[in-house]
Amino acid sequence: MRKKLFFYSLFISLIGCLIIKPSEKKPFKPQMVKIKGGTFNFGDFYEGTNTDAIPVHEVFVEDFKISKYEITYAQFDFFSEKNDLEKPKSDIEKRGNRAVAYVTWDEAKAFCNYFDLRLPTEVEWEYAARSGGKKQVVSGSTNLDSIYVVALTKDEDRRESGGVGTKQPNDLGIYDMSGNVFEWIGEYYQFYSMPERRHSLDEDAVRIIRGGSYYENMLANRTYWRTGTLRDVRSEDIGFRCAED
Repeated sequence: MRKKLFFYSLFISLIGCLIIKPSEKKPFKPQMVKIKGGTFNFGDFYEGTNTDAIPVHEVFVEDFKISKYEITYAQFDFFSEKNDLEKPKSDIEKRGNRAVAYVTWDEAKAFCNYFDLRLPTEVEWEYAARSGGKKQVVSGSTNLDSIYVVALTKDEDRRESGGVGTKQPNDLGIYDMSGNVFEWIGEYYQFYSMPERRHSLDEDAVRIIRGGSYYENMLANRTYWRTGTLRDVRSEDIGFRCAED
């Protein structure tokens, strides 16, 4: 009888451990910032010279969440190991807390999906970068000269991405939305001046990247600046962050 009780107690204890044991994903899951949606003027509000980001137009964004930091090598290496994928390259030995690069759009999307997240829409990304749609030319400031406070830029003579969260965050507590690495957006590239031109994600290979990088000058690190590249590109200065409804 005592033997039965012992094994029963042991069984209950093991079940209890399984229930309260934290998921192995948890340490690597992106930390999310909840953002209250609203209406703002989307596009090049600063100079009106970025032809890809005009005309400025009013848009509404629902409440959403976005990663507090860009996804790191440590996070993506964990994902790669769990899914038997080749880890993204790095030209310098240190990986860890550096913003991951050399990942394609589809790989970035797969990472976010693994954690029940997704890539941000372009409207969500710019709204977050501008601290809730404010007229911030660099993330966290209306003063372009503040770029060195909030962004890792080309002027710092970097060879690869830097550690996330090393610069000042914006007003929402989000880091590196200007500089460090460009970030994949979960949408195809489209000119604002041609809203009637629609493509599905499967039909159009060109994807949006935002935020500038350590390799780019001050212009590309502005919050409204946008460009595009092929979905299968692997670049030393393209990474990503995730979003959630």
